[in-house]
Amino acid sequence: MSFNELIGNEKIKQNLIKILNSDNITHSYMFIGTKGIGKKLFAKEFAKGILCTNNNQKPCENCKSCLEFVNNNNPDYYEINLENNENSIKIDTIRQMQKKVQELPIVSKRKVYIIDNSEYMTKEAQNCLLKTLEEPPSYVTIILIVSNEDNILNTIKSRCLKFYFNDLTNEELKKYIAGNLNLQEFSTNMIKACQGSIGKAQEIIKNKEIYFKLDEIFSNIEDYSLTDIYQNIDILYKNKEEIQNILEYLNTIFINKAKGDVTFADYINYIEETKRDIRLNCNYDMCIDKLLFKMK
Repeated sequence: MSFNELIGNEKIKQNLIKILNSDNITHSYMFIGTKGIGKKLFAKEFAKGILCTNNNQKPCENCKSCLEFVNNNNPDYYEINLENNENSIKIDTIRQMQKKVQELPIVSKRKVYIIDNSEYMTKEAQNCLLKTLEEPPSYVTIILIVSNEDNILNTIKSRCLKFYFNDLTNEELKKYIAGNLNLQEFSTNMIKACQGSIGKAQEIIKNKEIYFKLDEIFSNIEDYSLTDIYQNIDILYKNKEEIQNILEYLNTIFINKAKGDVTFADYINYIEETKRDIRLNCNYDMCIDKLLFKMK
């Protein structure tokens, strides 16, 4: 991927390119915005440019550093992610990073560290990171990717150059989906459900058969009898793990329908009741039965 392929936030893109061309790299940046809108894609492209060894164009895509970066084996790039089974980034992880920070670059003149989901760092981890931000080695750049800025200590925020990312527009999402996810057919409800997030678009497309079926039935629910719905909507019963996302999607459908017929606002209340009952571990099938019965 290159800067030209990144979707949305054009002003930030141009600012990052300007920073690379001027070689005016600071030690710490913070990329802030809604989860899933592409902040990490921007951060990685910026990191590749910082590490690029071509003085005329950054990133050049052809130098040893760029080629190794694309192949995920650049020794001067280090990434911290929230592990699947963890709900926080702990102090030991930051300490391991700090040991790496003291090692000199191997391929490039600099080293770049990205901490994704930085708001999940514990306070102990953040205070530990603060020591590096206060006195970073001259060759180190740290990029924090943040969805909830309120969870980051002010002492850390004050030491970072901040970029605030906007959610993608519907047109930008359509462009990304068509160009990167290879899906031309994407309903209006699907676009709205993405809420400007590439991450949400990827989740919806992963289960696109479910969402196409939801569109087919519930966008035209007034044309179906209760029997018809039961015969065609077994996906509600079979996809318990996905049900909260499915119910959110039904909300999107009925919010749109309520604009033309206010009675559909009641459907949104039914859905919220169902979400609550499921979270309270009520009998799952009975929750779905109750929802469908109320709708009809």
